[in-house]
Formats: sequence, C-alpha cells, structure tokens
Amino acid sequence: MTDAPLILTLTLDEASQAFFDAQRKKYFPPKINYLGAHLTLFHALPGPEEAAICAYLAEVAASQPAPLPLQVTGLKFMGRGVMYTLANPDLPALHRRLQQQWQPWLSAQDQQGLRPHITVQNKVDPAVARALLSELEARFQPFAAQGTGLALWAYRGGPWERRQVFPFGAG
Repeated sequence: MTDAPLILTLTLDEASQAFFDAQRKKYFPPKINYLGAHLTLFHALPGPEEAAICAYLAEVAASQPAPLPLQVTGLKFMGRGVMYTLANPDLPALHRRLQQQWQPWLSAQDQQGLRPHITVQNKVDPAVARALLSELEARFQPFAAQGTGLALWAYRGGPWERRQVFPFGAG
C-alpha cells in the first residue's frame, strides 16, 4: 500500500512502446522527460486503496483477451505540445467498467470519457509545437499497435514508481 496517488496506464507491445519512447526522447524537453511514453487511463486513484485496486485489475486484465488491437489514427496539437491519437472500440468500454467500479474515488479528470493518446511533446512554445505537428503530419500514416495489459504506478512528483503490471489474458 502507498499513500501516493496511483496512475493507471495501458501497456503496449514492445515495438509500439519503442516507437513512442523514441518520439518522446526526440521531441520532449530533456530536462522534464523522465517518463517513458504512456497511454494514461486514470490519473489519480487513491494510494490507500491499492490492494483493492490491484485485486480488481487482476480480475479485469485476466478476462480481457490479449492483445487489444489499437489503431494510431493521427496527431493532435495540444497548445504547448503534440500527441498521437489512438482508437479501439473496446477500450472506452473497459475504461467505463473501471470508472463504475471506482466511482467514489475518482477525481473530476478521471470521471471524464477516455480520449486515448500518447504525448510525445509538451511544455514547449506553441510555435515549436505547431512546427512539430506539421512535420509529423507530413509523413504520418495510420498504423496498428497493441495494448498488452495494464500498469499501475505511484506518483511521487517526478519519475513514476511502477507498482504492478497486469497482462491481458493472463487468467
């Protein structure tokens, strides 16, 4: 158990993770880039509820067929950064299932609908972000990725501490 807030992410297949990590390493400001690329599902689950959260995640992940096919559909300007957008028809339903289970614990941000994305640049001048968006869009072709499971992290103000990984279909 931890008192730190918990973050839940979708884990990706090795090739997709390597691609997005390379993009993030290339375009994210180095002095604040202390995380690998990630697709966040929940931003602030309560640390004191870690045991209950883990028990439910183990059940959900075991029942989820592996892998979860994802389509990387495009790029989006974030004001001070750039993200890749992803889609899968089953991912929002999985997210809603988790939201329903954890409803009393959710922050306003985590009560919102899921808009799956992976940020590869943030906290830069808007002109820099627009230039990167144009550069990446010029050669972008949609591609496939795979969700392989769920990862739970403790947020301690800097790099995240991995708490547990729940592979899909491990039941």
